Amino acid sequence: MKEKIKTIFWLLIFVFILIVSYFVIPFEHTIKRTLFPYLAILGFIFFSLGGLLIYCTIKSKIKGKLKLFLILTGITPIVALISVLLHNLVYGLMIYLFGQDFWGETGDEAFFFIIALLVCPIVFLVGVIGSIIMFKKK
Repeated sequence: MKEKIKTIFWLLIFVFILIVSYFVIPFEHTIKRTLFPYLAILGFIFFSLGGLLIYCTIKSKIKGKLKLFLILTGITPIVALISVLLHNLVYGLMIYLFGQDFWGETGDEAFFFIIALLVCPIVFLVGVIGSIIMFKKK
């Protein structure tokens, strides 16, 4: 079971790197638009691998800090997706309830957006680094 967890863990890191590469590497706008469906597929894979990592970690006999770091690594893709969905839901709901000009010059709802784009990647990296250190210790 531990080898299965390691495989899922490394796949999760690989998919994370691919997703971050899409945003960090400067491509022309037309290329980014062409690659966007693949980004959506990678996002779904990232979400699924996170859930699978949590499930396998809970079912295994892993204890202590390693279990905590693995669950932390697995939960961030799920929280990121939920935050993106809540961001869009709140934005659309406020426009529906209060009209198109509700947000004015302030932009739009930023709380869930910040969680998805800033907090989740940082927490993911903390979980990954902690898990790697715990794997090396054992």
